[in-house]
Amino acid sequence: MEIRKFKPEDAQAVSDLIAVTMRTTNIKDYPAELLEQGIAYLTPETLIQRSGWMHSYVVCEGDQILGCGSIGPYWGKEDESSLFTIFVHPDMQGKGVGRLIMETLEKDEFFLRAKRIEIPASITALDFYKKFGYDHKDGLAELDEEQHYKLEKFR
Repeated sequence: MEIRKFKPEDAQAVSDLIAVTMRTTNIKDYPAELLEQGIAYLTPETLIQRSGWMHSYVVCEGDQILGCGSIGPYWGKEDESSLFTIFVHPDMQGKGVGRLIMETLEKDEFFLRAKRIEIPASITALDFYKKFGYDHKDGLAELDEEQHYKLEKFR
């Protein structure tokens, strides 16, 4: 298992990985209609476009992509960053792929320069992120309009 920077030729496989993960894992916490909106948004083209302003990574075994994650500036700020699009294939959850993604993102220059890092966390991933020291922004454990918790971590 290795982690490397996302390349445009990974876009279709990453988009497919996100779709299968949402339909298999996130379906336990969200209605299918809402998940399908997210899947429709995270197209290969969108992933390529987003990789132009954030640092995106994939975890691979051979030529199979097992997980993905990204970090970028929080609304263009130099001292704040956000984590995005962290997904692990359902068959690989609980096997260290997510931990490898988080450890890599937390060594990235966008993380290291930031005093505060924010994550729009799904209901499904809330406990996972808490293991890494992220907690509810401003102490508010409420879902936002996109049905995510806003989590943050200070450095």
